[in-house]
Amino acid sequence: MIHLTIIGVPVPQGRPKFSARGGFARAYDPKTSRDYKFTVATQASQQYHSEPLTGPVACHVKVYRPIQKSGSKRLRAAKAAGLIRPTVKGDTDNYFKAITDALTGLVWIDDAQIVDSSCSKYYTEDPRVEITIEEIK
Repeated sequence: MIHLTIIGVPVPQGRPKFSARGGFARAYDPKTSRDYKFTVATQASQQYHSEPLTGPVACHVKVYRPIQKSGSKRLRAAKAAGLIRPTVKGDTDNYFKAITDALTGLVWIDDAQIVDSSCSKYYTEDPRVEITIEEIK
């Protein structure tokens, strides 16, 4: 089982941007998504030192978002205790997409190898993403 922790404020995958050069349309990642994927890949490569997995994998992601500054002390305490979970943007699937794309070629060869997955969002004073990957035999 592989456990990775990505320190910092999580960033969901943004909508692709488009440009036209020489009469051809080109899609590309927004800068914030591209920068976050680089951060994920960098931190993951410092924690994972094996060859990429080649078989089916299960990937479970826990996204810990920062608690907003607005709100009462009681509301902030409830969020920190896990009694209130984030229902604000970004969507769990967009967080999952950004993270799994960043780990492609590093932890697994292709994110199509993920056959079992989950993604959960929580509030915290210590923003991060925790990733658990298990090779399925």
